[in-house]
Amino acid sequence: MLVQEALKRIGSVAKESGLPIQTIRYYDELGLLKTFGRTEGNYRLFNSDVFGRLRFIKRAQSLGLSLLEIREFLNVHDRGDLPCRYIKVKLEDKLESIERQIQNLQALKQELSELLSGWEVVPDRSEDTICPLIERV
Repeated sequence: MLVQEALKRIGSVAKESGLPIQTIRYYDELGLLKTFGRTEGNYRLFNSDVFGRLRFIKRAQSLGLSLLEIREFLNVHDRGDLPCRYIKVKLEDKLESIERQIQNLQALKQELSELLSGWEVVPDRSEDTICPLIERV
């Protein structure tokens, strides 16, 4: 009976974590959380470690990690290992991706600045041209 008292129903987890019940159900269906059975009324039951997992999930998401990546890390953790080295590799990949995005955005910014600095109203209109200022290469 002591084990049953330590378990929390999904509604309590939602209230204490501030996450919607639907989100907790979704995480559970994806295998991110560990349920410890169900009540007679078919409510999911969770151990108190669910809050640490939920904090980890939200923090990892805020760093750009996908739920599938997070599930991989949690699986490593559940096997008794620390997933830190795997997380480090993923975060390094994210950083490289962000650097590429920044470079692409800077190139786009430069192109837009050049286009706008030479902007002129073109009075003539041909049937094949929508906006000659954008279409010129």
